[in-house]
Amino acid sequence: MNIIHVSRLSKIYTTGTVSTIALNDVSFDIKKGEFVAIMGPSGSGKSTLMHLLGALDAPTRGDYVLDGEEVSKLTDDQLADIRNRKIGFVFQAFNLLPRYSALQNVMLPMMYAGVPKIERRERAKKFLTMVGLADRMDHTSNQLSGGQMQRVAIARSLVMNPSILLADEPTGNIASAQAVEIMEIFQKLNKEGHTIIMITHELDIAKYAKRIIHIKDGKIIKDGKGYMQRRIRASGVQ
Repeated sequence: MNIIHVSRLSKIYTTGTVSTIALNDVSFDIKKGEFVAIMGPSGSGKSTLMHLLGALDAPTRGDYVLDGEEVSKLTDDQLADIRNRKIGFVFQAFNLLPRYSALQNVMLPMMYAGVPKIERRERAKKFLTMVGLADRMDHTSNQLSGGQMQRVAIARSLVMNPSILLADEPTGNIASAQAVEIMEIFQKLNKEGHTIIMITHELDIAKYAKRIIHIKDGKIIKDGKGYMQRRIRASGVQ
């Protein structure tokens, strides 16, 4: 079952009389439960695609269907609603409130959604424990390492039970050893059934995905199995 259907998606930015094609006639499907990396160099269009998939912007033309809903035709208010209901974001810069504890940061999306306080706390504790931060719940951001802050961001992305997790350069601001730990968390989440779409320019990070979509000059130039999946298939392990 496709969780995402993208057909002939394009984004054109116009400044005065100058038009720039950031994304050019892109089409693909992502099945429920996939772990997909979208990678390409700076200026390739991957960030534009991330903004469209995350309902942070609307395409100039083309169709985008997320979990049965046509996103490409929605108003700004409707885009905000679908972001809250269906998309869990993990950003490179973590986007945590510095004076809030890890627990409070994870509770925020549920507070905005009107989830009762007792349920907010229990659900936040559950996901912080899941990412290995059971002993750091009361710590603020300046008491956490970069890898721990990203774990908080992952826990926060899960609490509303989104249709997809959208990770934008999730290891860009953390040390390499911590990056491995974060990617192992994403792999574990994917094995549990979560659909993950990750934007990255690093091949070493993209290799953790089961499928890599390469984008360049606003177009998809390659779409195939990730490195680790190819290695498993070559070894004959099922």
